[in-house]
Amino acid sequence: GTKMESYRHIVQYYETDKMGVTHHSNYIRWMEEARIDVLRQLGWDYAKLEEEGIASPVIGVDCKYKKSTTFGDTVFITVGAEEYNGVRLTLKYEMENEKGDIVATGHTNHCFFSKEGKMLRLQREYPQLHEALLEL
Repeated sequence: GTKMESYRHIVQYYETDKMGVTHHSNYIRWMEEARIDVLRQLGWDYAKLEEEGIASPVIGVDCKYKKSTTFGDTVFITVGAEEYNGVRLTLKYEMENEKGDIVATGHTNHCFFSKEGKMLRLQREYPQLHEALLEL
């Protein structure tokens, strides 16, 4: 697929705990930020998805923590499709620090719904989005 630019997040003070270490819940948020960014790079930003009436809820998420991060660290997040069958999508995330150490890895599982709550088969109903996801 196309080489997507990795998403860059700088750890904020409020994202850390009393020990100065990033709270684990934030990595899930960063995955979402990176996912929104990658969709934008593919030409499917959230405004366009909403305009087209496509919802893509997260139906599962996992995150494995390898190394802690602290206030001011830069985290680079790459997103790729691990599995996509036109109905369900599994994205994989790799997060590294400035040194290139992996700090966390994760996955999110998605399906696609219309505004009316009908499950979408993208290949048939939104071929351009289907093709864009295959690029990943």
